[in-house]
Amino acid sequence: MSALTEKPNAEPLPASSGAAILQNSHYLPAPSDKDGKIWVRTTALVQRGAHELYAMWRDLSRAPEWQEQLTDVVITGERTSHWTMQIDDKTLNWNSEILADEPGKRIAWRSVDGDIHEAGEVVFEPAPGGRGTFVVVLMAFEMSKVASAWQTFTDRNPKQRVIENVRHFKALAEAGEIPRSQSSPHGERGVVGGLKRGMYGEKIPTPLGEAN
Repeated sequence: MSALTEKPNAEPLPASSGAAILQNSHYLPAPSDKDGKIWVRTTALVQRGAHELYAMWRDLSRAPEWQEQLTDVVITGERTSHWTMQIDDKTLNWNSEILADEPGKRIAWRSVDGDIHEAGEVVFEPAPGGRGTFVVVLMAFEMSKVASAWQTFTDRNPKQRVIENVRHFKALAEAGEIPRSQSSPHGERGVVGGLKRGMYGEKIPTPLGEAN
């Protein structure tokens, strides 16, 4: 698969992010979990153009539409933002900054303070033959903070959350909504939620797939 072997015209991720995914024009596997960090990389083929997907991801105010339990993102500067996540009666807050911003190609970011310590990168690479775009995401989390936040309150591993969120992003980009059951089109669980509940035994609501 070319998305795993070819460099999508991207510069190396700044070393300060700790989440580089390219070396010698090849994608690296996600690093092993160690030294207090956990890593996840996931890829989705999305049937939209790279520039459209970049614009959707770059519009941080839309992130709650497709990211689990994220309730609000406030833009605080050209490359800075404040994020809020609600987990039952617990509220998590953190600030984030964009480290690299290449329209239609790549975005890299990291948290700078708050309850969540993370760094990540998303690359948008056109698929061969005009078959959509590969969306490749790599993220790193500091175990001490994130493990207690997610796993204590939700029984959700951060790796699972990233994978689920990329699936939501794909569904929203392709269909304009995240699939739900016919009997409850705007309900909390829906089709995807039902599958997650059956597979993982968890009760995390599926994002609404629309602006709040």
